[in-house]
Amino acid sequence: MESSGITFLLLFFANLLVLGASSSQDHNKHFLQCLTEQFEGSNSDPSNVIYTPNDAAYESLLITQNRRPESTFPLRPLLIITPYYEREIIAVIYCSKKLGTQITVRSGGHDYEGLSYTSEVPFVILDMRNFRSISVNTKDRTAWVEVGATLGQLYYTIARHSKTLAFTAGVCPTVGVGGHISGGGYGMMSRKHSLAADHVIDAKVMNVDGQILDRRSMGEDLFWAIRGGGGASFGIVLAFKLELITIPEKVTVFNVSRTQEHNATHLVHRWQYVADKIDDNLLLRLFLRSVKSPVHGNRTIQASFTSLYLGRVHHLLPIMQEKFPELGLVEDDCTEMSWIESILYFAGVRNESLDVLLDRNPARRPYFKGKSDYVRQPIPINALNGIWKFLHEQPEIKAELEASPYGGVLSSYSKSETPFPHRAGNIFMIHYGIAWNNPGKSELESHMNWIRRLYSYMAPYVSKNPRAVYFNYRDLDLGINNEGNTSYKQASVWGLKYFENNFHRLVHVKTKVDPSNFFRNKQSIPPLLSE
Repeated sequence: MESSGITFLLLFFANLLVLGASSSQDHNKHFLQCLTEQFEGSNSDPSNVIYTPNDAAYESLLITQNRRPESTFPLRPLLIITPYYEREIIAVIYCSKKLGTQITVRSGGHDYEGLSYTSEVPFVILDMRNFRSISVNTKDRTAWVEVGATLGQLYYTIARHSKTLAFTAGVCPTVGVGGHISGGGYGMMSRKHSLAADHVIDAKVMNVDGQILDRRSMGEDLFWAIRGGGGASFGIVLAFKLELITIPEKVTVFNVSRTQEHNATHLVHRWQYVADKIDDNLLLRLFLRSVKSPVHGNRTIQASFTSLYLGRVHHLLPIMQEKFPELGLVEDDCTEMSWIESILYFAGVRNESLDVLLDRNPARRPYFKGKSDYVRQPIPINALNGIWKFLHEQPEIKAELEASPYGGVLSSYSKSETPFPHRAGNIFMIHYGIAWNNPGKSELESHMNWIRRLYSYMAPYVSKNPRAVYFNYRDLDLGINNEGNTSYKQASVWGLKYFENNFHRLVHVKTKVDPSNFFRNKQSIPPLLSE
């Protein structure tokens, strides 16, 4: 009797698996058929736009910069769609509604938690890589950029038009414009020129009905929401109109590293009292790693001060000698270059042709986990020593802390000017990162355990009530939406960390523009109606 019962269960579950696979295949077939029908009579060629799991290009399109182990997401996309025209996006929305299939939208692929290419329900990826046109108007100092362009492509195009115009955004050239700008967009000029989102002056957004809205037709509430609150919760952002900034023809960069044998701990402690108060033209970024000591061969902490000054070296040195003499910066540490050359410098591809900025495919695609914090009071030396112990637990160069200073013009904006609330009062932001190459479960658990323990250790030394987090460094440890069905109260657990009190306004905007919660992911803004 027991044996026959087990046999019955095995057959039952086997049939479930077959039915599940068949259901997935049917879903795929139906969505593909729906799209093909929608494309009929147009210039669209499905073979250049729609990729199924059987297509050779499917795998290369699916792989992204911040890979997630397959054990963390059970389903692969039914289709990957790379539209060239707005009508093709409208067709995807239509078929998604008709068949009840979720859409995830991706612009670049630097997605900390894979929300743009993973799901636990049947889904398709809308990959915006072919929406990448950029139009620069030097007279008005503006640029229209489609969301599928990368930051590298944007910087390259601006530099081709002008030596003294630029845009303030992140340092990694392969990051997609869409996600980066709609989530805030911190970069090496943020203390002087604030965030990328603060320089958006218009946008084109496709709503749940397939209508294309600009700033005037979408209204100021939605325009406010997509400048720091993420675009994927409210619609499909197609393009941003950006206000460009004026920069000097020559800037100065330096990267000075010190180990514990050369007073690194003291320098890091002292940096906290300087970084947010120094000249606005100077951004002193700090990287912390555990490395092999060049002196005795044991592990030591390396602190690297990687910096951009919007001016010439002879103006920089007196500032450093007055405000941060402990670092001992000298002229030989510094290099003058153009702004676009500094983009290559910080991306680690100095002396390459500018054309390298047009490459949207990063060379390395490791598995990765990141988290973030905001610091409002200097971390004491004894706590820094505790951080060093955590870094020493990991193999050399596999784990890193990055400290990005605030202050400057960032403090001049009110917390509610955009959804990005992390303004006055923050000394710096910490980014915790760990990368590994083995996709195995034990590797995943080991590295996740390490970064979570470090995050817990840091709790007394960072912001509180809420413990603030940068939205572009998405973190599912804070809580998930269960594919978008989470209530307002549940979502506020993580929403208040990303957006503080701006979260409440984001929910009201969501309720107004997408009450059915069509655009959703595991950490999307919920409408009030989902209570």
